[in-house]
Amino acid sequence: MLSNMQISRSLGRAAQDNDADRVISAETLHAEWAEVQAAQREPARFRPLYDRYYEPVFRYLYHRTQDEDLSADLCAQVFLKALQSLGEYAFRGVPFAAWLFRIAANEVALHYRQTQKYRIVSVEEGGLLSLADEIEPDDHAEQLRTLLPQAMQALKIADMELIEMRFFEQRPFRDIADILGITESNAKVKTYRTLERLKKILMTLAQQPSAG
Repeated sequence: MLSNMQISRSLGRAAQDNDADRVISAETLHAEWAEVQAAQREPARFRPLYDRYYEPVFRYLYHRTQDEDLSADLCAQVFLKALQSLGEYAFRGVPFAAWLFRIAANEVALHYRQTQKYRIVSVEEGGLLSLADEIEPDDHAEQLRTLLPQAMQALKIADMELIEMRFFEQRPFRDIADILGITESNAKVKTYRTLERLKKILMTLAQQPSAG
């Protein structure tokens, strides 16, 4: 049975967040925490955080909706909820952006539950090849690549989110862990277990007469 996802092929490589691969120093994290604390005392001082993270959050949302207007609406909701809940935010040694992305992920999930529409999963050829090589790093990788979009639709949304972040947004496990609110080790384990499930689905599809 297919999940409520729609796989969308994109010709270009998906845009990555500028901060995705940057190692943030402890000094920078604490400076940002000071900004958050200032905004907690005086909401008007939330503006620098908004200006810094609006574009990365918008891209995160657009990658999951392929709809510019919808992404803008969801982005507005993300920052509204972030501002409303800012007093509850506590520093845990991770970038503030991780908290925003977590809110964004919840907004996307809520939107698709309420509208009962298909969740968009945008994929590109480089990511498909990388994923296929990770699952079957030999001559069969290219053959399996053609079956991957169909196979991915059989995954649970949470599993697809891991694949999406790791292979199509090329996020390091550190960032995935921060966004999901889990440890980096747990993010790795969950991703590799998902790859194993995806490989089994692919093997089943490859054995079907129609697959050839």
